[in-house]
Amino acid sequence: MAAIKRVALVAHDNKKPVLIDWIMKNKVRLESCELVTTGTTGLLIHESSGLPVTRVHSGPLGGDQQIGARIAEQTIDLLIFFWDPLEPMSHDPDIKALLRIATLWNIPIACNQSSADFIISSPLMEDYDRVVPDFSTYEQRKLPKK
Repeated sequence: MAAIKRVALVAHDNKKPVLIDWIMKNKVRLESCELVTTGTTGLLIHESSGLPVTRVHSGPLGGDQQIGARIAEQTIDLLIFFWDPLEPMSHDPDIKALLRIATLWNIPIACNQSSADFIISSPLMEDYDRVVPDFSTYEQRKLPKK
């Protein structure tokens, strides 16, 4: 991977204004990225910044799962997910699954503004050779017969 270019952006309702503010401060850096977002977050990002986004469903309607699928398909390089640790979410299992799949596939994850700042300002954004895990042994395992 020559550069982190495909960025997934997700934010819980209480964190959407924080993400929008962060995007506006980093708009120049994000202009060269392909942005994939969950539904409402993507609409707000596009309306406030003018940046083009590819929107999937809203999180509770499967958007977190769609982003996770793209991570597993190796079409997302970075996940920025401003989640709200103080609000219980009806789709908590989906959120946990998204964070799990990003960790499994060794995708950088920013869960708050500070970590997002560190990642986007890193020189590794331009030149990073992410280690993609090799799951071939797992995929070729033989299951015990019943």
